[in-house]
Amino acid sequence: MTKTSKSIAIVGSGLVGSLLAIYLQKLGHSVTVFDRRPDIRTIKFSGRSINLAMSNRGWKSLREVGIEDEVKKLAIPLNKRAMHVNGKPVYFQKYGNDGEAIWSISRGVLNRKMIDLAENHGVVFKFNEKVWDVDLPEAKLFTGDSQKGEWQSYAYDLIFGCDGAFSRIRHKMQRRSRFNYSQSFIDVGYKELTILANEDGTHKMDKNSFHIWPRGEFMLIAMPNLDGSFTCTLFLPFEGEVSFEKITNEKEAKEFFKTHFPNVTEDIENLTKDFFNNPTSAMVTMKCFPWTYWDKVALVGDSAHAIVPFYGQGMNAGFEDIYVLKQLIEAHGNNWDTIFKAYQESRKPNADAIAELSYRNFIEMSSKTADSNFLLQKKIEKRFAEKYPDMWVPVYSRVTFSDRPYAEALAIGDQQENVMQRIMKIEGIEETWDSLEIENEILSLINGNVVI
Repeated sequence: MTKTSKSIAIVGSGLVGSLLAIYLQKLGHSVTVFDRRPDIRTIKFSGRSINLAMSNRGWKSLREVGIEDEVKKLAIPLNKRAMHVNGKPVYFQKYGNDGEAIWSISRGVLNRKMIDLAENHGVVFKFNEKVWDVDLPEAKLFTGDSQKGEWQSYAYDLIFGCDGAFSRIRHKMQRRSRFNYSQSFIDVGYKELTILANEDGTHKMDKNSFHIWPRGEFMLIAMPNLDGSFTCTLFLPFEGEVSFEKITNEKEAKEFFKTHFPNVTEDIENLTKDFFNNPTSAMVTMKCFPWTYWDKVALVGDSAHAIVPFYGQGMNAGFEDIYVLKQLIEAHGNNWDTIFKAYQESRKPNADAIAELSYRNFIEMSSKTADSNFLLQKKIEKRFAEKYPDMWVPVYSRVTFSDRPYAEALAIGDQQENVMQRIMKIEGIEETWDSLEIENEILSLINGNVVI
């Protein structure tokens, strides 16, 4: 099917906008990216980042456009969790089978690289260009220095909104009739902190682990960087007994770290400095529909489906949007109306599923990973999955190490949880968990169609 080259605007130069620009430019279109912010290659990154966890879906999307190997040079593979529970030695939980890993990448480093790669493919970037309005039927953007000042108009064939959870493009679409929209904030915020490298540039902790300090209502995570440092994220309620509002000075911050994270106290000065230098950010789940307007405008990534970061799938889901779009473009050529309809119908159920899974993983990571019943359940699941790999693939593996639909992972995960709830109620399960009797009971429940 013959394709006609289109003049395309992308609003947002983040990871999703930059990757989409590469895809569309390589397909023969002329692409311009607008961003209200300065070029991040010229400024210090903002200190509100959570390191990225690239997994199968993300790598597949990069591979499709030929940049996987280049990006892998920026990443460190993590094949396990390192659990830091007070009063116990650090213990490790492998993520999946041998060779399966998530990859830690600094958001700022990756974003700079993606913009470079997009420019190398001929994409034009317009930074410090604030989009104030959009004419949806005409695919026109209006930009200017201020909302009340003079605006300049740009006309395009297509516009893609990749401008994040508080998208200007989506805001305009929301004012149309029959546009569904919801946003839900959690009562926990996050703050970026840093554990510095050793003096010789090595990492202070195991560099191939995703480090978690679960503390019930709050937690700390750490992911390694190539320079030997770790980017840490403190997730803490905004208000309450232990919360951001209760830490108002350096003394209180140091006391907080000493009490709850005693094995990071050698970095306490740096953690305390970062605590007061870096902003406290909120986390939101945002859902909307439709994601498209006629054959003119489409939302991609967070602008269509922002999620909380607890499955490490926000970037991966956005990249998968782009992969699916490309398959549809190749199937339907110039019929953008058909492409856009098929895109949103395919992706919306999966976006809703990963939003639900991400929220559940927040509960699991903060409170359940230190719970003895939960850990026993995971041991039973792991043993059964190792013995019957075709009958039981853990939901984490379905999400992270597969490219099967998120909606399928959610549905099968719910069925597996039904089986395990019955198993965990068996009297004396703590003594018999690895017995043939329990194994046969799981098989019986599976064969009785409690789970696929």
